[in-house]
Amino acid sequence: MNTPFTAFSLNKSIKQFALLLALPLVLAGCGTSAYMPNVPNVPMFTKKGELSAGGHVTPKGNITFNTAYAVSDHFGVLLNGSMLSSERRKRDLRHNLLEAAGGYFTTFGPEDNRILEIYAGFGGGSSERTEKEENKETGVMTYERYDANFSKYFLQVNFTSKRKKSLRLLNREFPLNYGTALRASYLNMHDYAVNNVPGELEDNIFLEPIFYTRLTLNPSVQLQYTSGTTIGLKNRDTLTAAYSVFAVGFVINVGGREKKN
Repeated sequence: MNTPFTAFSLNKSIKQFALLLALPLVLAGCGTSAYMPNVPNVPMFTKKGELSAGGHVTPKGNITFNTAYAVSDHFGVLLNGSMLSSERRKRDLRHNLLEAAGGYFTTFGPEDNRILEIYAGFGGGSSERTEKEENKETGVMTYERYDANFSKYFLQVNFTSKRKKSLRLLNREFPLNYGTALRASYLNMHDYAVNNVPGELEDNIFLEPIFYTRLTLNPSVQLQYTSGTTIGLKNRDTLTAAYSVFAVGFVINVGGREKKN
């Protein structure tokens, strides 16, 4: 049987969850970069034929779509995409990213309730940013446009624990899963322009540790909260670690191994 939280634990968990939801508003920052990280794909595969799909959104409006399929009992393939289109008074921002990956997964532990996944992949993306500034005296608006296209290569390790804990709410128990995704990404610009004038091309290596909690709504659908950071190993002006990952979304898994009672 799942071990439910006590009333004290529930109250503490709600406070912690509320704090986590507030963090994006505090830490989102005002920085800009040609790269905006997507939510990592964590399908939590257990056997051949399993299918996973998810959608997530960040406070900045970056939407991530993830899909994955277990080709065999230990090999899976991933396809991820993200997009953002934002128009504001001082800045317009558009960002697109598409990536594919493949790798190994396995279950372990006394009841096979822990999952390890290792994926390697590649992809590409584009970024369009327009900075707007209005002259207070004349009312004339000036614009600066930044356009970038880049390629991406990454290695990702996922660890998930399906421990038998649950959140009791409205006389129901909602099982909880916890996990970590550690991703290292190499990005390389192959096109960059400022106001249609070619600019200096850059590259960078990003370390992106991600932590997530999933609340099971039914055997196939889970609500996921994701939090994490981005660390750039090179000092760059355009490909910088200006954005972190904070997102809320849903993940659907079908065809997986049933939990042992």
